[in-house]
Amino acid sequence: MTATVAAPVLRVAYAGTPEFAATALAAILAAGHVVPLVLTQPDRPAGRGMKLQASPVKQLAQQHGVPVVQSVSLKLDGRHPADAAAAREALLAAAPDVLVVAAYGLILPEWVLTLPRLGCLNIHASLLPRWRGAAPIHRAIEAGDPFTGITLMQMDAGLDTGPMLLRAQTAIGVDETTATLHDRLAAQGAALVLKGLTDAALGRLNPVVQPTEGVTYAHKIEKAEAAIDWRYAATVIERRVRAFDPFPGATCAMPVDGGAAETVKVWATRLADAAMPAGAPGQVLAVEPDGLCVACGEGALWLTRLQRPGGKRVTAREFLQVRPLAAGLVLS
Repeated sequence: MTATVAAPVLRVAYAGTPEFAATALAAILAAGHVVPLVLTQPDRPAGRGMKLQASPVKQLAQQHGVPVVQSVSLKLDGRHPADAAAAREALLAAAPDVLVVAAYGLILPEWVLTLPRLGCLNIHASLLPRWRGAAPIHRAIEAGDPFTGITLMQMDAGLDTGPMLLRAQTAIGVDETTATLHDRLAAQGAALVLKGLTDAALGRLNPVVQPTEGVTYAHKIEKAEAAIDWRYAATVIERRVRAFDPFPGATCAMPVDGGAAETVKVWATRLADAAMPAGAPGQVLAVEPDGLCVACGEGALWLTRLQRPGGKRVTAREFLQVRPLAAGLVLS
């Protein structure tokens, strides 16, 4: 009978900021690896009171008594050299075997990339080289990709250009939102990085250079993208609504009495069938208890879940009880 070999324990420094990154950090801690240091973004104002709030990664690190460094820059020759020097001193003292990075938010300079003996491993939420960059989950849904996944990558000086170490694929459902896909990919990334750490410790990683064909960039999501342009095809708008859930949320302007308008968020839609009569982009074609149908540049879209300013997400039926609408109205 062959004895089971325990997975090697590594000293794993960690760099990450949002909930996606916290999921993988929790898995690394639970697996018994030593985490001597966590790097994360500085506390940011959040919520209605705009009070400073620690990142999910920082909160988790503090719960486990892990030292945290919150540098605004890691560039020793940049605008904040003292900040970067303090981070370097902390990393040197931590003496990590490897640095795991997930949605950290800062560029890693050469001195960081070469510091750990096993280098820096990045958990990236796409199947590279598709969707390099800041918002791979949003952009995959927006583009209508049928599948996506996680790539564990050996980091180099480029933007998500390093050799691929491990990959895991998942289908994107027809009703998938960024919120639901994010959670599934976060769990997938956590599982993949644990395997990657074991393989790295045992010398079993097999780096594969990314192909030069099929490269796309997932540019950061901007709030200005939230406004729905009804001149787009219904299929495009439907995907954008799902891609922008939970941030920034797709919006449209609905006229109210007196000619003013209020910005309403649209959280769920469904495509109208081809029998729906045509109309000018943004024109409300029909109002029913379970939705209002709006003409698009091509086709039409039923809006089924909405949110008024200061309110909460509600069904179209609940929305229309408070905010009656009639066919013929034009949304801007």
